[in-house]
Amino acid sequence: MIESIVSWLNDLLWGPVMIYGILVVGLLFTILTKFVQVRRIKDMFVLMFTGEKSDAGVSSFQALSIALSGRVGTGNIVGTATAIAFGGPGAVFWMWITAFIGASTAYVESTLAQIYKEKKNGLYRGGPAFYIEKGTGQRWFGVVFAIAAILAVAILMPGVQSNAISSAVNNAFGIEPWITGLVVVGILAFIILGGVKRIANAAQIIVPFMAVLYMLVAIVVIFMNISEVPAVFSLIIRSAFNVDATFGGMIGAAIAWGVKRAVYSNEAGQGTGPHAAAAAEVSHPVKQGLVQSASIYIDTLLVCSATALMILFMGTYNTNVGSDQGALIAENIPGATYTEFTQLAVNAAFPALNNFGSMFVAIALFFFAFTTIMAYYYIAETNVAYLFTGKTEGVFTFALKIVLILSTFYGAVRTSDLAWSFGDLGLGLMVWINVIAILILMKPALLALKDYEQQKAQGLDPQFDPEKLGIKNADFWVERKNELASIKNNGPLKNASKQAQDKEIVKK
Repeated sequence: MIESIVSWLNDLLWGPVMIYGILVVGLLFTILTKFVQVRRIKDMFVLMFTGEKSDAGVSSFQALSIALSGRVGTGNIVGTATAIAFGGPGAVFWMWITAFIGASTAYVESTLAQIYKEKKNGLYRGGPAFYIEKGTGQRWFGVVFAIAAILAVAILMPGVQSNAISSAVNNAFGIEPWITGLVVVGILAFIILGGVKRIANAAQIIVPFMAVLYMLVAIVVIFMNISEVPAVFSLIIRSAFNVDATFGGMIGAAIAWGVKRAVYSNEAGQGTGPHAAAAAEVSHPVKQGLVQSASIYIDTLLVCSATALMILFMGTYNTNVGSDQGALIAENIPGATYTEFTQLAVNAAFPALNNFGSMFVAIALFFFAFTTIMAYYYIAETNVAYLFTGKTEGVFTFALKIVLILSTFYGAVRTSDLAWSFGDLGLGLMVWINVIAILILMKPALLALKDYEQQKAQGLDPQFDPEKLGIKNADFWVERKNELASIKNNGPLKNASKQAQDKEIVKK
């Protein structure tokens, strides 16, 4: 009964309007920003390593790491395998296309998060709920997203990550899922109880290390099969456009699954990345918008591609015409789960190293998926902070920790298909609300980009002034500008002296 309801809702949320709509929206932003994801690609990677953290905010690299901890997860390993299983090798091409144009979507939503962020309880907070309310003036609209986000990332989606971990660990080491689940929630509890700073510190260490290690193994596999590279890329392109004999008739499935899994993996348009983007300490919102655009490339064009190429080189996949028809096209590994597609591929690449692939992918999935759950908590906490204040916020934040830990454990022991169905449901809710919002609110992000590029052309380090651009309700930036102007005019000592004189006047 539950499976039927969830399936019906997913069909509704992930219909043709969503699948093709997300591509159209990304293409629109690409055109309006004049291909910012190409023109400013140098800035994207330079800005990653600039900017210092503060008491209220994290550095650009830490913000990137938090965002990547959400983006780089099961979608890169299991999701990529699922896309190939139901959409054929051509789904990989549509994942690439979605990532390329999605980088502009990530720019828009992350820049909006910076423009409309606020300082609350000594920390920077922001995201879709914040920019929806401040940009449209409609709090109810922001509340709807906040509730959907909490429902998605605290209840529906953690199970996808923990299920992938327990499945991979069980396949590699024979450890029961409930044991893996207990280990995961134990470590998770330690980190999330430490708050945002502990999450940022953990993410900036774990994510780059594991991503680089995973890419190195993929590069080795690619070089071991270098002669097959042209054939594999040809297979991807031919099946993407319905001209491959084996995978003919699958173009619709290729596009649908390519887009769905790309959005699940890189989260462009989903509304999760902006939460981390808002936490960064930068002098201009566009700086973090560009950094978040780069994260889409890292996630899909690098990590997802690595998974896809290993699977396709080794031929370790089953491919279906579609989830409804279920007809098997290539029965290369009967009975294998999507997690095992990648494990078997690495095993096949290193046959002399007994079970190396299963163990390596299990460890990679553990770190990728675990850091994603950490990011989910941060996103949920930010939305709780949007909805509540004072003691009420503290109560709901504590309750959030308990709920997320329980949903993570439950996901570790339930069936894979149901876990992914719940995850798709949560993702669909967020994407619909956020995409509608950024279409309405894109103008400030476009104005900010023009301002950033004008200042760069003048050789300046861009500083943001929303009043000059006619952007309203960007209160944080107005206050920042006034503080900087006060320091510049009076100097720190003079300013402090003036404040002391003002206090004396008030006393008298």
